[in-house]
Amino acid sequence: MEANAGQVIYRGGKEIKIPNISMDGLANYDRALGFTAGDVTHEYETKTMTQDRGRSFSIDENEVDESNFVVTASNVMAQFQRTQVIPEIDAYRYSKIASLAIEGNRASGGYLPAAETILSKLKADIAAVKDVVGDVPLVITMSSITKNILESSTEIAKQLQVTDFASGVFSTKVTMVDDNPIIPAPSSRLKTAYVFNDGKTAGQTAGGFVADAAAKNINWLICAQTCPIAVSKTDAIRIFDPETNQSARAYKLDYRKYHDLWIPDNMLAHCFANIKEALA
Repeated sequence: MEANAGQVIYRGGKEIKIPNISMDGLANYDRALGFTAGDVTHEYETKTMTQDRGRSFSIDENEVDESNFVVTASNVMAQFQRTQVIPEIDAYRYSKIASLAIEGNRASGGYLPAAETILSKLKADIAAVKDVVGDVPLVITMSSITKNILESSTEIAKQLQVTDFASGVFSTKVTMVDDNPIIPAPSSRLKTAYVFNDGKTAGQTAGGFVADAAAKNINWLICAQTCPIAVSKTDAIRIFDPETNQSARAYKLDYRKYHDLWIPDNMLAHCFANIKEALA
């Protein structure tokens, strides 16, 4: 999703500007007068960054040796990324897409995935997006449990394909339906709303995130590959050794992630969300 942020404008502060281009369609060519003049409108949507997250850790200098170098800065931050940062970023982005789709009437609810009906339901949702975007690559994000139900369908056997899917510098094997890759995600990251703990108030000191009490379960999200725009203004780690750290004889590890995700107003129809519970 961050690959779609190439054309945004950022000049500091909290605001990001996303370009929108609209233009007139074809007109008749006049052999005497030539071309009919057309109009191109270039505007920017102004969006505000909302997710400013971070955490600081301290590792006593003796603990590195006493743990036989298991507790090191690189090991701690690698596990922090894997177990805390990536799940939270996924959860926020998927819930934001689903929420925008629901608000924009690009979602359906009340479907409990079943092997007998899941293929036809998924293909109907794909068709709803294709009917808007035409021949544009789509990406389907689906919970691993729902994907297992899909793969158990007797209808799907001859319609599943496996191919390589590239995301940045990484490439992996994914299942495809109608040439559209299915990206599996844990169901815990596919809710419509989350509470992102502030790490300070009672009950939230552990930080991280939890599903909102009113959250609904996302069966799948379908988006044009170029549609969601994710921006990370800050994604940085600072490490201070015990000689530099002024507070303690310890390694100090700071991590900050300042990010957000948006769907431009003129591209909201390029997405669709299928929700397990009824929407109303």
